[in-house]
Amino acid sequence: MKTNFKFVASETGSIYPPTHTHFTTVDILNLHYNEPHKPLDLSKMQHRPFNFWRYEEVLPAFPKAQRVSLGEGISGLLPKQINRSQVWLKSDYLFPTGSYKDRGAAMLLTHAQWLGVSSLVQDSSGNAGCAVAAYAAAAQIHCKIFVPEATAEAKLIQIKSYGADLQRIAGTREDTANAAAIAAQNAYYASHCYNPLFYEGTKTFFYEVFEQFKGELPEVFLLPAGNGTLILGAIIAFRELLAMQLIANMPKIIALQTEACAPIYQAFSQGNCDIKGLHTPSVQDSYAEGIAIAAPARATQILEAVRQTGGEVITIQEQEIMPAWKKMAKQGLFIEPTSAALMAALHQVTLTEKGNRIVAPITGHGLKAVDKLSKFV
Repeated sequence: MKTNFKFVASETGSIYPPTHTHFTTVDILNLHYNEPHKPLDLSKMQHRPFNFWRYEEVLPAFPKAQRVSLGEGISGLLPKQINRSQVWLKSDYLFPTGSYKDRGAAMLLTHAQWLGVSSLVQDSSGNAGCAVAAYAAAAQIHCKIFVPEATAEAKLIQIKSYGADLQRIAGTREDTANAAAIAAQNAYYASHCYNPLFYEGTKTFFYEVFEQFKGELPEVFLLPAGNGTLILGAIIAFRELLAMQLIANMPKIIALQTEACAPIYQAFSQGNCDIKGLHTPSVQDSYAEGIAIAAPARATQILEAVRQTGGEVITIQEQEIMPAWKKMAKQGLFIEPTSAALMAALHQVTLTEKGNRIVAPITGHGLKAVDKLSKFV
């Protein structure tokens, strides 16, 4: 089975073939292409399907018959004026399972189907679990999803509806990840943290923006910093676009955390290259459950990405989230609380980034958190 990539270990430099399935915490693997990408020609996009495989020249090469898709992409850009700054909200909350995680899940399950695996394991605070469960169902691959006990009930119902084996784990988000890692010793690990195929899916968010901005990128992206799946997708896309000489400079990444759980913010503020040695209590119940990650597996890479773009890490307070959610709902946007955290932060960002174009994702649909949102309506 030939394709155009390999896996390279961060610490040891060991090289693994594209058929490798053992993604663990021991040595983080990254995806490397065998040859540099040829410059992407946007004029060729006109007659291609409206999904992220339209950028096939810069994606892992899998036979079209084995691509797993539920129609994810291309999401719209909703223009807003905030504090006299121009902002665009990218509507990934309208994807098949209601979040941007469909991008990564589609790529993971395409890899799994290409390999012919029969079962997989994944751990999630909710959205990634929903996405992997749905795409596993589409590929007819059995999956077991591990989630924290405090995960929103709506997301649990969604995961179970796809036929996944749902495992609720008591304790912290880190306890959930540990339980999944043990189970993954004998199965394909469809991890949105450790499996680098996931970031090949999330990088398409930025290729879409590049196309939607007619061959440019905005100056600023405001992105959530939980496990960093969009941030890592961003830096991959930026580096590739630079190498293809399609952009002259990287946009700035502004990464967002909440004060309740902010290991990336703490490390960035202290000039550290990792979160080791920081005391960050794990948050078991936060409105922004999608970014309440005390120990991101790729923290070093997240920090490197933000710094390479000349960006920064910011925080908001927990009590800012639901007022922002209410404000967005009154504008016709029913979003989940983690998305509302980004909307709250936009008011802070637009004050410091005047004159710059800013893009932020609407990461998840409000229907995923109706149990938590019901008290606010």
